[in-house]
Amino acid sequence: LRFRLAGYPRKHNEGRVEVFYNDEWGTICDDDFTLANAHVLCRHLGFVAATGWAHSAKYGKGIGRIWLDNVNCAGGEKSIGDCRHRGWGNSDCSHEEDAGVICKDERIPGFRDSNVIEVRKLLPRMGSQCWPGSRRGSCQEPCHGAAQPWGSPAMGQPSRGAVLPWGSPAVGQPCRLLSPRRLFTERQQLSYRLHSVSCTGTEVHLSMCAFEFYRGNASGACGAGMPAVVSCVPGPLFAAGNAHKKKQRQQQQGQPRIRLKGGARVGEGRVEVLRSSEWGTICDDRWNLLSASVVCRELGFGSAKEALTGARMGQGMGPIHMNEVQCLGTEKSLWSCPFKNITQEDCKHTEDAAVRCNIPYMGYENLIRLSGGRSRFEGRVEVAVGAGDGEQPRWGLVCGEGWGTLEAMVACRQLGLGFANHGLQ
Repeated sequence: LRFRLAGYPRKHNEGRVEVFYNDEWGTICDDDFTLANAHVLCRHLGFVAATGWAHSAKYGKGIGRIWLDNVNCAGGEKSIGDCRHRGWGNSDCSHEEDAGVICKDERIPGFRDSNVIEVRKLLPRMGSQCWPGSRRGSCQEPCHGAAQPWGSPAMGQPSRGAVLPWGSPAVGQPCRLLSPRRLFTERQQLSYRLHSVSCTGTEVHLSMCAFEFYRGNASGACGAGMPAVVSCVPGPLFAAGNAHKKKQRQQQQGQPRIRLKGGARVGEGRVEVLRSSEWGTICDDRWNLLSASVVCRELGFGSAKEALTGARMGQGMGPIHMNEVQCLGTEKSLWSCPFKNITQEDCKHTEDAAVRCNIPYMGYENLIRLSGGRSRFEGRVEVAVGAGDGEQPRWGLVCGEGWGTLEAMVACRQLGLGFANHGLQ
């Protein structure tokens, strides 16, 4: 039997338990799950013991079969398959009950396993990477490039993607901690389509950022040969990132006087208005769906589906320009609605108003995809670029030079995956 840890968010020594049985990966139900079960699984994976276990799909819901249910280990078994259970594939659970384990971050001395790391060839050359104390000859196999880390969906079978560069500490773990293994290599087939991508972090999709196209076949044109990689944070989490914001140019006449900030998706966010050349927020006193709908229509969306209070989309900065906004719902602009000017004592940014608008389907998420990640929330960024002359758009890579958190924020937003956790190369 082969096991792996999967899911998100997690560290290398924890995750949803998946088992490879009958040529198919599946999960284990959390019914009757115990710490003894976790001990057996962690030892099988090469850790000395378990420190805990997780129920109710803490690391996300798996896919495919639920292979085991009502597992009952004594704790000394060599494999979870030796423990009592209902039988392979016999379960009354859903993936909302997928079990996970947290292993002690200490490897069994001399542990050898048959897990597979897949190294994909991103450049015409592949190098070797050694570390202090390695045996002479232990660096014969290439350990450079983008790889599927231990515990990834590609274990045991080549897949399409790459995850993180070997320069990243998180990805260095498989080479340092696991025993020698088989390596699958495959030349990267996608060419680079975009480079010099530069975003402010507020754009709806990558095509709104500054960038340049590669001309012709540019498979080797990206400097150090590093594709852009993102890791998105699922859910509407607010990340300020003010230290990374670029200076905004002075607002010119005719530019919008209202905007949404801090939202994880198109058409949602904290409402900010421009007054006396300075952006500020709106206090949520008497904030309702009528006023929120005026905001949404002013921005070109449909009516509002939610009027949010209590800084649900994060706290703004600077002045609070409006309070007790009372729209009838028919106004063309929020500035046409009655409101009160406030002093700093009336409201605080913990009361910033926000909206969620009804928006048309624009298909932005179909022009970008992530590949090679451990979950759907991370991976190498690939974009569809129109070929012209009626041809189908061509998929290609984004060069990672200059790629950072701001650009990753836009990619995650376009994918509908919330905020960026990392922007990597």
